[in-house]
Amino acid sequence: MRLLPSLPAAVVLTLMWVPLAMPFTVIMSDSGVPSALVDAPQTGFSMNKNGSARTNPQEQQAVYEIMKATGNGWATEIPDVCRGRWHGIECMPDKDEVFHVVSLSFGALSDDTAFPTCDQTQSFISPSITKLPYIRTLFFYRCFSYNPQPIPSFLGQLGPTLQSLVLRDNGHVGPIPAELGNLTRLRVLDLHRNNLNGSIPVSLGRIAGLRSLDLSENRLTGPIPSLSFPVLNVLDLSQNHLMGPIPSSLGNCPSLIKMDMSRNRLSGPIPISIGALKSLILMDLSYNRLSGPLPISIRSLNSLQALILKGNPMDSTTIPGDGFEGLKGLMILVLSDMGLEGPIPDALGRLPSLRVVHLDRNNINGSIPLSFQDMKDLSELRLNDNRLTGPVPFSRETVWRMGRKLRLYNNSGLCIDPRTGIEVGSDVSFLSGISLCEMPKSTPTRTTQHLTSISGDTQRPVWSSNSTSSATKEATFLLLHITTLLFFLSLL
Repeated sequence: MRLLPSLPAAVVLTLMWVPLAMPFTVIMSDSGVPSALVDAPQTGFSMNKNGSARTNPQEQQAVYEIMKATGNGWATEIPDVCRGRWHGIECMPDKDEVFHVVSLSFGALSDDTAFPTCDQTQSFISPSITKLPYIRTLFFYRCFSYNPQPIPSFLGQLGPTLQSLVLRDNGHVGPIPAELGNLTRLRVLDLHRNNLNGSIPVSLGRIAGLRSLDLSENRLTGPIPSLSFPVLNVLDLSQNHLMGPIPSSLGNCPSLIKMDMSRNRLSGPIPISIGALKSLILMDLSYNRLSGPLPISIRSLNSLQALILKGNPMDSTTIPGDGFEGLKGLMILVLSDMGLEGPIPDALGRLPSLRVVHLDRNNINGSIPLSFQDMKDLSELRLNDNRLTGPVPFSRETVWRMGRKLRLYNNSGLCIDPRTGIEVGSDVSFLSGISLCEMPKSTPTRTTQHLTSISGDTQRPVWSSNSTSSATKEATFLLLHITTLLFFLSLL
């Protein structure tokens, strides 16, 4: 799997890499620190020579209350939460060697990242979090699943310091608090997989430095507000009930790497402003109600590696012949179930990086372009359930290499050229019912051998492709010369 380029700091990046759909999360620290703190190694607090450094007493008490609210009362037995800290709490000293809490994390992501778990039947987010004036990161994962509760609005009071807020898969209910728009230093906002409803607050637009916004897998409704985040890398609004058009203001998010708005109820055309997203690597707009035509500005997305528009009813829309010419880095193209018409552009076969192409279940006609023969790295091709005709332009080796990932069935006009070496009854099983092409019958040409031409001592036969009647005339003429010669010999 190809990794993305290095991302800016403080990015939580969750990618659904098609077609494997394997999510992974990259959490990167942020280099910006409040000026009151000393950004120094935390191992053993070695900077404190006499060992007199202690956690701020008010913050220590706040941590006790926060831990008890999540079912982790054992923390109250630790005399100093920063000196005797656990995996899930991070502290930093100030210039006076007083330690302050900068990060709290809860929930087991994996065996390697086991933060303190929550009592899912009784846990809640304690208001004591507002007593941590240096807090940068709050992370809660699967903490309130059996005790559904709204996202507390008091989190908006953490605006001066909070940079990462992750409330992931917690079962949160109700709307997204408008007060979260006060978190103007926020870099990461991740509310993935909850039961949130209502619309996306317009107030989130005040978070100018946001780099990752993940509101996916909720029950959000209404239109997508105008988004203008100059340094936003990740935008995931997938699997909600959002309606209306894709805002053209997306062109004001030039740093976007991933944009996923799939499985909503979005309508209207794809805005032309999409062409301004020069850094975009993944764009997934599948399973909406978008209409055509495809904007020609898509071809300017030079960094795009995955374009997924599957399941949008773009009936009678044709695939633009030069619409994808600039996508030299495109690896995955999924245009299934869209009602597309017309031929497959020959230019599509000249994209050097294509690995996966899905054009199945459309109304595409014409033949498979011969340029597809040159796609040596193609590993998956779905053209089934169309109206394609003509010979399949692949060699026997290509068919065997793709195997069942080559889907051409339900194209009654397709056939296999017997000269490719694909044998009916064996290799053709991969192609599910595609028969051999009927080869045109040709009439053999008759040839006649004439007298030899003499060059020195070597006799060389002269061959001609004249018709039978022409040969007869020449034979008659030769016989006349021989008869005349015999007549003169008889006179002698």
